[in-house]
Amino acid sequence: MAMTERNLTVDGKTYRIFDVSRADITEGHESLPYSIRILLENVLRKEKLGKASAGDIQKVLAYRSKPGQDIPYYPARVLMQDFTGVPAVVDLAAMRNAMVARGGDPRKINPLIPVDLVIDHSVQIDFWQGKNALQKNVEMEYTRNSERYRLLKWAAESMDNFRVVPPNSGICHQINFENLGRIVRENDEGGTPTLIPDTVIGTDSHTTMIDGLGIMGWGVGGIEAEAVLLGQAYVMPVPEVIGVKLTGKLPAGVSASDLVLTLTEMLRKEGVVGKFVEYFGPGMSALPLPDRATVANMSPEYGATMGFFPVDEKTIRYLKETGREEAAVLSEAYLKETGMFFSPDSEPLYNKVLHLDLGSVRPSLAGPYRPQDRIDVSDLPKVFGAELEKNAPGSAGKAVSVRVNGSEVQIPQGAVAIASITSCTNTSNPFVMVGAGLLAKKARARGLKPPAWVKTSLAPGSQVVLDYLERANLVEELEGIGFTLSAFGCATCIGNSGPLPDYITEAVDNDGLLTASVSSGNRNFEARIHQKVRFNFLGSPLYVVAYALAGRVDVDIMNEPIGKDAEGNEVFLKEIWPSSGEIESVLSSALKGEDYVKRYTEVFKGDDTWRSLKVTSSELFPWDPESTYIREPDLFFDSPEGDPGILENARALGVFGDSITTDHISPAGTIAADYPAGRYLQEKGIPRKDFNSYGSRRGNHEVMMRGTFGNIRIKNQLVPEKTGGYTRRSPKGEIEFIYDAAMEYAAAGTPLIILAGKEYGTGSSRDWAAKGPRLQGVRAVIAESFERIHRSNLVGMGVLPLTFTGGDTIASLGLTGFETCAIRDLGDFAPGTVAEVTAVSPEGKTTRFKAALQIYSSVEADFIRSGGVLLHVLEELK
Repeated sequence: MAMTERNLTVDGKTYRIFDVSRADITEGHESLPYSIRILLENVLRKEKLGKASAGDIQKVLAYRSKPGQDIPYYPARVLMQDFTGVPAVVDLAAMRNAMVARGGDPRKINPLIPVDLVIDHSVQIDFWQGKNALQKNVEMEYTRNSERYRLLKWAAESMDNFRVVPPNSGICHQINFENLGRIVRENDEGGTPTLIPDTVIGTDSHTTMIDGLGIMGWGVGGIEAEAVLLGQAYVMPVPEVIGVKLTGKLPAGVSASDLVLTLTEMLRKEGVVGKFVEYFGPGMSALPLPDRATVANMSPEYGATMGFFPVDEKTIRYLKETGREEAAVLSEAYLKETGMFFSPDSEPLYNKVLHLDLGSVRPSLAGPYRPQDRIDVSDLPKVFGAELEKNAPGSAGKAVSVRVNGSEVQIPQGAVAIASITSCTNTSNPFVMVGAGLLAKKARARGLKPPAWVKTSLAPGSQVVLDYLERANLVEELEGIGFTLSAFGCATCIGNSGPLPDYITEAVDNDGLLTASVSSGNRNFEARIHQKVRFNFLGSPLYVVAYALAGRVDVDIMNEPIGKDAEGNEVFLKEIWPSSGEIESVLSSALKGEDYVKRYTEVFKGDDTWRSLKVTSSELFPWDPESTYIREPDLFFDSPEGDPGILENARALGVFGDSITTDHISPAGTIAADYPAGRYLQEKGIPRKDFNSYGSRRGNHEVMMRGTFGNIRIKNQLVPEKTGGYTRRSPKGEIEFIYDAAMEYAAAGTPLIILAGKEYGTGSSRDWAAKGPRLQGVRAVIAESFERIHRSNLVGMGVLPLTFTGGDTIASLGLTGFETCAIRDLGDFAPGTVAEVTAVSPEGKTTRFKAALQIYSSVEADFIRSGGVLLHVLEELK
């Protein structure tokens, strides 16, 4: 390998760099995908510090001929949000206690690289009408979560390299995109000022939004993030890189929201799980940065590790426009010098190239259960009709009569119960946000309003959104049709949609009403948005407004009227839909770079309530044994008993089909009073009104282990007659909650497994989707395939991920889930290990099959042997 280490002087200051353009590459560095160039720089630099080897460099360069080889990767920083960040901080605080118990120094449990935690997932839409809705929701947020926030403030004051962005600031991904991201950053590598690519891993799967800025980033489990911030390498297989060549331009009336849903459908069908997707071509060059952010954001939905956009002149201009002038100068100089700046004429050597003509993109929605299930907007009535017939045969065209404000109202099947402009995917994009405001303005001018049953809300991911909407005089227009500013945070997209009116809940529970939501988010899994809303659709903010006005999803809004004006005339969407020219004209005067500077100058200071939270800096966190929010999870630090490679007489706790999401395994939303977690809280004297959500109580393992597999829509094949968190315990066959059965199995010393279909663990990067099963006694999961992050989380908790081989499935093997199982031949858990599974039915029938161990590196094998990454790190640091 040629000498890549050299100096670069920018604005009179000299830095060390590691120049990939000087590396010995057979086809030349221009042949490498831009994302691989960044990965190569990381390994080249770490080889100098003795943390990588020449062999690791060759593995990166073999991304086409021999992908999948493990390399150590060292991200520059870590991004967290509060739902996943609180349990990570709880773990770090508990590790300090565990270190003291082992006679070690608790200060060794301290971030060694920068960590930014943004509190954005806890605000709920309790209030959505009136100009003070935002203030009242923030007040309620603090009332519910002050205990959790004190923990985070303690971490900011007691740990190095740990910053917290307080509540009511925006969504972590948008703040990362608009402010935290630098593209290239200065770092002291071995005591020498060094310029390095700004790379990041995050405890939220949508960390990928930063890929739109040319910064390599993706979501990982909280457990992996903890290891990385404590100085451990993130060991990853070198991925295949799929190039997506974009040509043409988007048609009139089509936005980046429609584009990302099209790409999600296309790439999910292609199969890009665990791969890098890199965009290039003239169509990519034409996309503005917010559009790139929209496409990159939904990488988890299309299954890719990343959806990467290389840095070009537009990227540098965006840095300058958002107040990051110094970073722009450094980034442009460094990337051009090292051959990492995008050339529109280049076509690197990808593992495979796909093509998309932007001109072929059509107006789109996705749903009703998965983000990859794209629908032409005109086809929604047909799709909904088929789902309605499946769920409530013969109910099409029928309505439920309710009393609203003293009047009798007929609410139709498919009524839009929730219409929310929310989430990082689309509220990061000024074009669609201004478009929604203009649509609201035109609708209001015609006298249109949503029906009374539609709960409308506006929850942008950045306070800058409010600035340009106010400058454009569109805030009042949105408020005028019910879209009142309710939060700056994730809100509805994470399931914090808040309560529905009582009459809707009663109609759902008592009269069989099936409702829908339409939101501008990125996730629409079952029971995620709201437990009482059956069908959930994703679309641009403009379509959120349109369907709110229509009040139902069984209408073809492209061809049928969405309402009547004050004179009783029918109003069609095309009559009030804003043109691209109108939107661009408003943006040209409303969007100001100074807003970014103003909003982010003091983003870490917070409001008066945050500043008044009293905490004391200390080495050890002061645990409250009576807390129902924050509990010390000492059970994670007990060394495992017995040989982790011996699994005999195991029973299946659950048997599941395809696409079981982390929402199914570890729900984030409402805690049902009659479920184990709800019973626990009531036993602790917590009234139902103060349950808060599963997501907000992730710092309490007692709640979370009881909530595991507690989604009310999960379907366990051991109990086909019931939906929800139930199982049938062997050998008695009693039906009970999964948690209760797990505790009885544990008392009897019975190890547990999970059997599942394809894409097990798809969705959000929830560490509790792995922690919960481990605490319930699950030792292994055998599935047809795993989603990337969840597989890693299972390994991080010492749970074995295995896949069926040779086309075997639960059905083809004739497994019922009532067998007694043994898993053998695991050896030392080396990558490539194939175990033999023996399943003996209650009738004595023996079924043997092979299962491939999904362990990708020797480091992961160490995690399994240690009982999980937390124990492994403790032993290394002691």
